[in-house]
Amino acid sequence: MKTVLSTKILTPSQKELFLNSGLALVEYDALKIEFLDVKIPLDHQNYVFTSQNSVKVFLDQSKGIDRSGFRIFCVGEKTKSLLESNGLEVVKMTDYASDLGDFIVKNHRTEKFVLVCGQQRRDDLPLIFSKNNIRYKEVVVYRSILNPKTFQRDFDGILFFSPRGIQSFLLENTVKNSTLFCIGETTASEAKKHSEKIVIANKPTVENVLVQAIKELKV
Repeated sequence: MKTVLSTKILTPSQKELFLNSGLALVEYDALKIEFLDVKIPLDHQNYVFTSQNSVKVFLDQSKGIDRSGFRIFCVGEKTKSLLESNGLEVVKMTDYASDLGDFIVKNHRTEKFVLVCGQQRRDDLPLIFSKNNIRYKEVVVYRSILNPKTFQRDFDGILFFSPRGIQSFLLENTVKNSTLFCIGETTASEAKKHSEKIVIANKPTVENVLVQAIKELKV
C-alpha cells in the first residue's frame, strides 16, 4: 500500500477523501501557531485577512461589539467561510493575495485598511499597497514556529501547504524519491529546490492537494 504524509493535521472531512483511495495516510503538524499579545484596532471599516488564524484572533477580540459595519476583504475560500459563518460581510475574496491587492487598488484606492496577518506573511499586499499609495495599518497577530519531527521511513507522496512547512520537514528528513504535492506556486518554488517530482494543486485548497495526491498515487 502506498503511503502519503500530510504536513498538516487534516479535518475529519478531509481524511474522508482518503478512505476509499487505497492509500495510507500519516499526518502531523510541521508548524505550530503561536498567537501574539497584540490588539487589533476595531475603529476601522475595512479589514484584510490572509488566513484563518488572523480571523480567529479578530473574532476573539471583537466579541460583544457590533460587527455589522465592518467590510472584509480576504484570501482563500476557507477564510471567507469562517468570516461569513460569524456574520461578517465579505466584500471580496480571491485565491491569491496579489489578486486581492489589484482589486483593492482598482475599486477602493481612496479608502483605509487594516491588514491582519501572521509574521511570515508574503510581501504581495504590502508591496501593492505601498506602490499605489493605499493607506493601511499592518497588525501581526501570530507567528508560525517550525515543529520538526523525524520519520524513519519513506513516503510515496508528501503534502506541503507552505514553504515553511517544507523547511520544517527538511530539518530532520529528506524527500528522497517522494512526489511532493504543493498547495500553490510559492510552496512549489521552495519544493523545486529539493525535488523535480512536484505536483501543484489546481486550486490553493487543502482538499485539492489531497485530490491531486489520490489521483496521482491511486493504483
